Amino acid sequence: MSDEETNTLTRPAADRATVPAPPTTAQPAWLGPLLIVGIVLAALNLRPAITSLGALFEETRTGLGMSGTVAGLITSVPALCFAVFGVTAPRLSRRFGPVAVVCAGMAAVAAGLLIRPFAGGAAGFLAASALSLAGIALTNVLLPVIVKRYFPDRVGTMTGLYSMALAAGTSLAAAATVPLTAALGGSWRTGLLMWAALALVAVLLWLPIARAARRADRAQAAAVGSGEGAAVRTDAGPRVVRSRTAWALACYFGLQATGAYITMGWLPQIFRDAGVSASTAGVLLAVTMVMGVPLAFVIPGLAGRMRNQGAIAVTLGVFGLTGYLGLSFAPAAGAWAWSLLLGVSNCAFPLVITMIGLRAKSPAGVVRLSAFAQSTGYLISIPGPLVIGTLYQHSGGWDLPLALMAGLLVPQIALGVLAGRDRTIEDECGMRD
Repeated sequence: MSDEETNTLTRPAADRATVPAPPTTAQPAWLGPLLIVGIVLAALNLRPAITSLGALFEETRTGLGMSGTVAGLITSVPALCFAVFGVTAPRLSRRFGPVAVVCAGMAAVAAGLLIRPFAGGAAGFLAASALSLAGIALTNVLLPVIVKRYFPDRVGTMTGLYSMALAAGTSLAAAATVPLTAALGGSWRTGLLMWAALALVAVLLWLPIARAARRADRAQAAAVGSGEGAAVRTDAGPRVVRSRTAWALACYFGLQATGAYITMGWLPQIFRDAGVSASTAGVLLAVTMVMGVPLAFVIPGLAGRMRNQGAIAVTLGVFGLTGYLGLSFAPAAGAWAWSLLLGVSNCAFPLVITMIGLRAKSPAGVVRLSAFAQSTGYLISIPGPLVIGTLYQHSGGWDLPLALMAGLLVPQIALGVLAGRDRTIEDECGMRD
């Protein structure tokens, strides 16, 4: 930056407080640029394990002879794994460092994607999927921590970069899996296996990053003369359960995830029931998902420059309310408009990830806040798609489900305003800087 002092003074208070003193031991010159590429590659791998299966779910279910109950269990596994395994991220980060854990997470993603196409039954397929999802859960939690640690003055920009990559990976796997499977012979096993190649590339890139980060951490600890004690102090972190902002972030995360899963799972059916063709309904869903690619980069950058992000949360919520109202009154006539509006509303995910980075002063605080907000949030999101399906089945239409979906946006907006206030969890927990 050309004028660091001016930038520091104009940066939001939560972001200003996170700029650390220069490290005792310099990082290798190549580590920063390689980390940027590694973060993008990791983010690209955070959803293909899920959306590629969604594209081939009927073929996979038939091929493995899954019952309806087992199939329903598999669709609920991602959110459950994100919640369960995400909780372990802070402890693993303290023991091995966040970079090493993300590297291991990418290895778990690759291993699961390599194993599951060769599963002979539903149990093996579920176990291999859980292995990939465990790696995704750890990476979900720790990418904001790595951004905070290595790019403290570019939290918004870097969060936007990997949020955009995550959205691109989601859309790419959803759109490309079926045609690529057909081009490769039509086997669902081949269609699922090919996404392991992307994860393997990420592993190969993260291995030298992890080695360099480990050496730099050891050198810095030796330079200050108290390696073990320094590691404990660095990762101690605040007790996030005492923070109102942490709870607001967790609940906001949960409600936005609920809306996203409902949209991905049910939006095509809403359009088809309104008379839209199956192919057009699929394209409309793709439009909703693709909206997240550019906005996932724009919104974090904007949020990082603001002291209070509540206005963005309100704006995204209003877009969602308008989209749901449109689906209620004119689902077919305004289908393209409603898809665009809901695509904008679903960009609450990059917003909440950015706020996690801004609401803590240190990497230690971010790792705890990220684990708490994401694990709690994913637990909150689990019932949503199931409840909507039950209401749809018993009411025979979409009026009641859409009313509930719109109603959930009201507390989501309120929680976004609370989470967006210019404060940190360390201050709320009464901790010293």
